[in-house]
Amino acid sequence: MSRVAKAPVSIPAGVEVKVDGQTVTVKSKSATLTRVIHNDVAVTLENNEVKFAPKSATASAEAQAGTARALVNSMVKGAEKPYERKLVLVGVGYRAQIKGQELNLALGYSHPVVHKIPEGVTCECPSQTEIVLKCANKEILGQLAANIRAYRAPEPYKGKGIRYDNEHVRIKETKKK
Repeated sequence: MSRVAKAPVSIPAGVEVKVDGQTVTVKSKSATLTRVIHNDVAVTLENNEVKFAPKSATASAEAQAGTARALVNSMVKGAEKPYERKLVLVGVGYRAQIKGQELNLALGYSHPVVHKIPEGVTCECPSQTEIVLKCANKEILGQLAANIRAYRAPEPYKGKGIRYDNEHVRIKETKKK
């Protein structure tokens, strides 16, 4: 059996977990997250802990049990304290600003780039070159950050572009004559 699936997910105070068949719902004062677990996985709620076990002894079922445990653990952590992702704009004239539920980006194109912020995600711009995204759902947050970064990924010669806060871009040396 997967070693990850053997460890139960403990539920902290202020977070409520409900298991209804293969559907797991995690609720807190700030967020409600729901996920349908794969049919090969048995999910049980006992003594303020969520436990996972494969229904059969196949490698696929064991892998699904470990995956389900990791996903539900992320849901519980996100409901307790929202995940945060910071993006930094590097480049002359690169700016970000928020207008309602839209993120306006000036990235050196002939037009501004407008990205709609999905529901459940809070977006802040502490400065013109920083974007802070917060969400209880780790999957949505990571995909949103990747989509915003894809508008202008960091290039290897000057390092200009949108990068994650902790990302290190290796700068290549320019060609010599």
